[in-house]
Amino acid sequence: MAVPAEQIDREVEQRLRKLSRTVRMDGFRPGKVPLKIVAQHYGPQVRSEVIGDAVQKAFSEVVQEQKLKVAGYPRIERKEGGDGKQLTFSATFEIYPEVKLGDLSAKTIQRPTHAVDDADVDRTVEILRKQRASWEAVTRASETGDRVTVDFTGRMDGNEFPGGTGIGVAVVLGEGRMLPEFEAGLTGVSAGERKTFPVVFPAGYPGKEIAGKSADFEVSVQKVEMPKLPAIDAEFAKSLGVADGDIAKMRDEVRANVEREVKKRVEGEVKQKVMQALIDSATLELPKSLVEIEMQRMVQQTRADLEARGVKLERLPVKPEALEGGA
Repeated sequence: MAVPAEQIDREVEQRLRKLSRTVRMDGFRPGKVPLKIVAQHYGPQVRSEVIGDAVQKAFSEVVQEQKLKVAGYPRIERKEGGDGKQLTFSATFEIYPEVKLGDLSAKTIQRPTHAVDDADVDRTVEILRKQRASWEAVTRASETGDRVTVDFTGRMDGNEFPGGTGIGVAVVLGEGRMLPEFEAGLTGVSAGERKTFPVVFPAGYPGKEIAGKSADFEVSVQKVEMPKLPAIDAEFAKSLGVADGDIAKMRDEVRANVEREVKKRVEGEVKQKVMQALIDSATLELPKSLVEIEMQRMVQQTRADLEARGVKLERLPVKPEALEGGA
């Protein structure tokens, strides 16, 4: 790609002139700052912006002209040398691959079926109860299903590492949101207890600077709580939107919701099987840039979910597997 140097100079001058009409500088009235002084202060920044805009426009024009489908973000680099009349750049990027389908004539897709019964309704009601559980402090040692609230500090080789500390972090044992070693270290503890235990971060852990390394976590247990499920009564039915609190109506509505969910899942599973059949029969190589972008999106979403729950730190010992499928 090439951008005329004269065009860059002209655009830089136009932007500097426009900027000089509004910029404020000590010793000058607004709009009266000499262009030469404005150029001394803002010239490099404006030139960088102009070049960036020009290169992006030139790149977009080439992509459209060549009808390319760019995957991810291009790496654009300035080329040295030239005749001084134009600025030249190189762009390195991946494109979406051409998908070539194989023979699908022998492929068959079996549609799953499931009739919703009372056991499905019972399981769903139990899930709804757990979602509405209150937490009751206990003096016994923590066990699976309990919520343990802790302050912790992680150290590697005796030194704290960024994002390795937390205050008032609530962990529900058995949810699998933390590394197994971290949850194991919080199992069997009581309120007021302090302990230190090691945790090894997996090699594929999102935080590259700590992946594959071992850390010692010093933990102070603030409280241990057990879940207290609500009774299946009129108040519970009302909390689910049944105005008169009739439990039979509540179960009917739960059944209808489960049936809709089953239908949705069946359709999703059929779609997944169809897509898998297409993938198995196709010749396709995923662009690495798209894979990296998707991983970053999943990591950011996981962190946002943790922050929404009140976790005030950048990293937790979260299992990498939790990112699969979009955590």
